[in-house]
Amino acid sequence: MRALVCDGPERVALREVATPEPGPGEVLVRVAAALTCATDFKLLRRGHPKIPFPLTLGHEFAGRIERAGAGSPFDVGDRVTSAVSGPCGNCEACRAGRENLCAHARFTGYHVPGGYAEFTVADERFCFPLPDGFDDAAAAPLLCAGLIGWRALAAAGDAQRLGLYGFGAAAHIVAQVARHQGRRVFAFTKPGDAAGQAFARELGAEWAGGSDAPPPEELDAAIIFAPVGALLPAALRAVARGGAVVCAGIHMSEIPAMPYSILWGERVVRSVANLTRRDGEEFLRIAPDAGVRTAVERFPLSSANEALARLRAGTLRGAAVLVPEPEAA
Repeated sequence: MRALVCDGPERVALREVATPEPGPGEVLVRVAAALTCATDFKLLRRGHPKIPFPLTLGHEFAGRIERAGAGSPFDVGDRVTSAVSGPCGNCEACRAGRENLCAHARFTGYHVPGGYAEFTVADERFCFPLPDGFDDAAAAPLLCAGLIGWRALAAAGDAQRLGLYGFGAAAHIVAQVARHQGRRVFAFTKPGDAAGQAFARELGAEWAGGSDAPPPEELDAAIIFAPVGALLPAALRAVARGGAVVCAGIHMSEIPAMPYSILWGERVVRSVANLTRRDGEEFLRIAPDAGVRTAVERFPLSSANEALARLRAGTLRGAAVLVPEPEAA
């Protein structure tokens, strides 16, 4: 099969490699579309001492079951989307139902080869049947961008006035869910990003502006998707007393020093980490009901660097997905 193989920071190429064999509790998936994510970009640019190079990135993908073992809940040909983690199932966090905090989890596209390939092996516990109404490319963002947004929205509580900082793959999905729930959405983009602000308004935001501008009224909660530490003080200044600021990224730049006065008033700052199977089940139930439609730009597998560069530059409308060349033609 063909796979995009990363030999180390800044070293990636499309190569012929052996098709992987699924083990117990795993399925072989023929990848139809794989989401690009800022985490992939950071791994590609900076590497990590624990990454077992060579590696194929891509922690969220959609496709069809090619092979399943005895007792698998899936049949050959089933359409699935796969989430990002495989927790150990035995540690204290897993036993307490907090598998997203498992310190021994093995992550697709990080510890094991991911979806930037024609085939990949996935943990069947974290594969979910695709809901009707989503084609493969449209489904690719659901269990990374969509689920992070869903978990962050839950962490924001019942906030009615919701601010979203960074209007990309995750925010454009969660905005639709929030509006379905009757919340009011305020979108913050890079200053001067008129196209991004127009996109946010198309998806139901009642106000959209630059992240350097205050919202027209106080917020009950804010979710920060952009990996920019300087947005945390800005979001705290925007939320009312008792409000929450949820940091939804895995990575964030340094948070600058800030006065205690903007945290005071029982404001809360928290992060979200990874995903649980319950998150997947809940979100894939509500997404069709909420009429979620993902905006995606398709790139052939060999153009991953272009897709990631567009992601870094913030010039995507929604999410970028990689598809094997025969599918892209």
